[in-house]
Amino acid sequence: MVNGLQGRLQDVADELVRSGAERGLQIAVYRHGELVADVVAGLADPATDRPVTPGTPFHAFSAGKGLTATVVHVLAERGALGYDTPIARIWPEFGAHGKDTATVRDALTHSTGVPGLPADLTPEDLCDWEKTCALIAAARPWWEPGTATGYHSYTFGHIVGEIVRRVTGTPVSQVLREEVAAPLGVAGELFLGVPEAELGRLARLEDVPGFAEAPEGSPALAVAPRGVRPTAAFGNRADVLSAAIPAGGQLTARAAARMYAALLGPVDGVRLISPDRLREVTAPVVDGVDRVFGNRAVLSNGYAVGRLGTDPDDTPTVFGWAGSGGSYAGADTATGVAFAVTKNRLAADFGTAQTIAALIADAA
Repeated sequence: MVNGLQGRLQDVADELVRSGAERGLQIAVYRHGELVADVVAGLADPATDRPVTPGTPFHAFSAGKGLTATVVHVLAERGALGYDTPIARIWPEFGAHGKDTATVRDALTHSTGVPGLPADLTPEDLCDWEKTCALIAAARPWWEPGTATGYHSYTFGHIVGEIVRRVTGTPVSQVLREEVAAPLGVAGELFLGVPEAELGRLARLEDVPGFAEAPEGSPALAVAPRGVRPTAAFGNRADVLSAAIPAGGQLTARAAARMYAALLGPVDGVRLISPDRLREVTAPVVDGVDRVFGNRAVLSNGYAVGRLGTDPDDTPTVFGWAGSGGSYAGADTATGVAFAVTKNRLAADFGTAQTIAALIADAA
């Protein structure tokens, strides 16, 4: 894999930028704990001609869900929580309207029945941790918790994040920094909310024409209301980037790939979870029809199963999460490969990430 992969990926990245398909991007690959490719191309900010570097963080929308889920597994590894613990035992207010049976595992598999948010939700509301958590706790479930799955676009982050905060007494962004990013040496590249002083380092997002459109009545608006739609305008806001909205995150490709590599095994002596927990974390828990979007959903504990662009039945050892706009981070337990793709040109498809994922899989 090492021989030639860096060059092949660099050629792909350069061509994507040259063709105009991408503005700026990063690709990073780890194999068995070793960094084997670290590719950058294009501009982080066209307004200033600032180039992408390996250390440029990108706001990655839902690809950040993998960071939030990883925090839970690190805490579970030390016995701070259990997957089958009722959320209401940790967060009593969440038990309202029959949600008292929902478990931590249900939260990780988008099965609590609370995927929606009020249609008039504003960015300021979403940045207000206590307000949004109170809205979620008071919500009536769309279905009986644990009986179905449906994409919890934003609520995933606040539900899982509040579980972490209640268990540790510390915001999830700080737990990520102290328990995951710092031990791996990437505290400046892996965030659930970027310190204001660091915001100037981030890549600037831009929309592919039509990306921000969502027709009235779209299920996407039920889980990500129009005021907080994952667009460039929203994702470039300073308050959004510095707030804890842990359904998304800010990351470099090399930091995200390093985190996933440390789930698979040791990276420079740091291993985030045990082999036994890795097997539990990556085993499929849910295989059914998504109650929000109608697609097939195959989920393990906090991650989607299957490589992008493939049938999960054909690539069952791959786990990770994609982000609106085209970012992705994940790993393959069969090959020991972890990789991530970050990009700042937001598209409605995952063509770039799928192409790169297939190239890496072929090399493995």
